[in-house]
Amino acid sequence: MYIREALEKSEERMLSPYACFSGRTSGRNRPEEKCPVRMEFQRDRDRIVYSKAFRRLKHKTQVFISPEGDHYRTRLTHTLEVSQIARTIARSLRLNEDLTEAIALGHDLGHTPFGHAGENVLNSLSPHGFRHNEQSLRIVDCLEKEGGLNLTSEVRDGILNHTETGNPSTLEGVIIQHADKIAYINHDIEDAIRGGIITGEDLPEECVAVLGNTSGNRINNMVCDIIKNSMNCNKITMSDGFRRATESMREFLFKKVYVGSVAKIEEIKAKIMLERLYLFLRENPARIPASSEDTDRNLCDYIAGMTDRYAVKVFSSIYIPSAWGAEH
Repeated sequence: MYIREALEKSEERMLSPYACFSGRTSGRNRPEEKCPVRMEFQRDRDRIVYSKAFRRLKHKTQVFISPEGDHYRTRLTHTLEVSQIARTIARSLRLNEDLTEAIALGHDLGHTPFGHAGENVLNSLSPHGFRHNEQSLRIVDCLEKEGGLNLTSEVRDGILNHTETGNPSTLEGVIIQHADKIAYINHDIEDAIRGGIITGEDLPEECVAVLGNTSGNRINNMVCDIIKNSMNCNKITMSDGFRRATESMREFLFKKVYVGSVAKIEEIKAKIMLERLYLFLRENPARIPASSEDTDRNLCDYIAGMTDRYAVKVFSSIYIPSAWGAEH
């Protein structure tokens, strides 16, 4: 018996009846011979980790653009925190941890440089619009390895539907929606305190009373609340009290951190830079790598794939005069 087959039988015995089983996947767009060792969702996870788009996340903004310091989150560290939180929930509920991890690691592959600021620019300029979750799916379906990673339908569904308005077809996909929010609320609080934008005393007292007074306490309490309220049922949910406190904390971050804070001033420069990049490249399509027959699609693929520093480099090469000549 192949190791994979033994592992699939083990899943059937050990996982919840509400789990998505590796041996029952709806499959891939292009049929492949199965691996003798790894189950299907394990293979998806590995393909994502070895992708170029995943490596680029280490130089993409999470929230704070060009922070001074080594300890602020990037898009990559955010992704890893989402994965850790999601795996804890999945394991505790006896859901498929491999599927959960694969979705978590792939959910933000399509994010632009400079975070949601970059996403908003492309969405406003592109006639197709731009949404990072759709771009994440496009990356794994088309752009990586000149034809896509050929992931299973369950992982693809989870990546596409990880946003708050999404409707994942698996409970593992729903876990990512919760884990994403838990991760960014808490690490954004931590980074904002580190940057002197807010203090711990600024956090709403009613939220702290429910969720906890440190990042570690809040994450633990929020995860435990989800596990407690989702045990042995076909839904993933928080209690009403925790959900209200979580939303209130998120609203606080929008008012005090995400909009108009000192750390967000650089977003204006980033937006101007990406807008000018887009307009210049649209008039000079020969400078855009061709990923499809649609020039605008190629343009969005190119800019969205940039890291922060590569976007600055390309902008500088177009708009900033370079040194000429040399002294003799």
